[in-house]
Amino acid sequence: MTFLSSINRLFVKLLLGFWLCSSLIIAFVAILPFLQQSHDQLPLSDKQTQLLKRAAKHFIEEPSLLEDEQALRRLNRHRNRDGKSFKFYILDEQSRVLNTNKVPRTFREFLLISEDNGAPISHQFRTELIFGPYEFIAGEKPYRVYARISDNHPRPWFFFFSDNKLLTAIIAMLMSGLLCGLLAWNLGKPLRSLKQSSNALARGDLSSRVETSVVKRGDEIGELAQAFNTMAESIETMMNNQQRLMGDISHELRTPLTRLQLSLALARKKDQSSPDIERIGYEAEQLEALISELLTLSRVTISNTENKVHLELAESLSHILDDAEFEAEQQQKRLDIEIPETISLDHYPKSLSRAIENVLRNAIRYAESVIYITAEQVQDRVVITIDDDGQGIDEADLEEIFKPFYRPDDARDRESGGWGLGLAITQAAIKLNQGNIEAKNISPHGLSVVISLPKTMQ
Repeated sequence: MTFLSSINRLFVKLLLGFWLCSSLIIAFVAILPFLQQSHDQLPLSDKQTQLLKRAAKHFIEEPSLLEDEQALRRLNRHRNRDGKSFKFYILDEQSRVLNTNKVPRTFREFLLISEDNGAPISHQFRTELIFGPYEFIAGEKPYRVYARISDNHPRPWFFFFSDNKLLTAIIAMLMSGLLCGLLAWNLGKPLRSLKQSSNALARGDLSSRVETSVVKRGDEIGELAQAFNTMAESIETMMNNQQRLMGDISHELRTPLTRLQLSLALARKKDQSSPDIERIGYEAEQLEALISELLTLSRVTISNTENKVHLELAESLSHILDDAEFEAEQQQKRLDIEIPETISLDHYPKSLSRAIENVLRNAIRYAESVIYITAEQVQDRVVITIDDDGQGIDEADLEEIFKPFYRPDDARDRESGGWGLGLAITQAAIKLNQGNIEAKNISPHGLSVVISLPKTMQ
């Protein structure tokens, strides 16, 4: 029932929106003729009636004037007090105009309008006013008299649409598109916000939430946003608990490991060394290194205590670059560094240095002869690129290598592949600095790791 109610509410909202939009446009276009008619057509006024009576009085008293062409023509030579000319039209019972052979189009149109109306009226055309009829009897025959006055009466601006129907139709379509566009924007904006938050969550930004303005909407989109935020909070809590559990377990493992290493040291001191004890010692060292990596990942992910600084990138990385250059020389490889001293940004120095160090060591390990590290400022971001001329990795592994404990097939050997935590720590450190990292193969062979960081962190 709740689901059906939600559909109905959304359906009603869309229906009302489009229905009101189209209804307003149709009503505006349809009401124009009625507005024009109510403005242009009025009942005959007393002044107009008296004017028609005076014109008819001469013919009632002297019916013979209706046969006198000169007398009939004089009806078209009158002027009112304002100096505007006006003309009279005498019609017989067959609706023939007696006093002129040139009947204007507006007068013929008025005759049709007055017949439909059934009562004497006045009608305002664009440049003239016509009113009548006044019926009278002269010589026992019925006649009608009308008057036409030149009068350029101002009309309301919206009558422009009535006179220009094609332009009105175009404007109506544009207005309809505008109103429908506003409705679509009102519905699409929160959906875009929800999409952006979903994509951010999918990329690993567990703090991503839908905007409060969307959550507070009183419709289904607002309910969906609330559900999304609740889901995101649950996922963030679950992941934080998982990382915290990993850190707690790693920390607790150090106690028995320390005891084991102490026992091994005592055994060696008593000259009880043997291949088995040496093997146990080696595995204990490996376990110590693994626990150290897990604790590092936990600290970077959920419990960073480092202070943010605004510092030159070259200064922050100077120590690890010197070490990496020395390590490359020991393996008869070359490290080319191009980091301008003018580049500075907000960052956490230790975590960023650790991230760059992990990527550099991997590049040195797998490169054939040369490794490149460059940095450049692109608008409001700093892009760090680390390339090597090694064999690269399979395309399917490019996104997976940043997951904890993931090692490509060619790195399964512990001596070369480690535990698969180095790049996971790198990604966590880059996210801590509000950046992103990606890896891609380069032609003809080699791997390129691109790190993008904001110059100013929020």
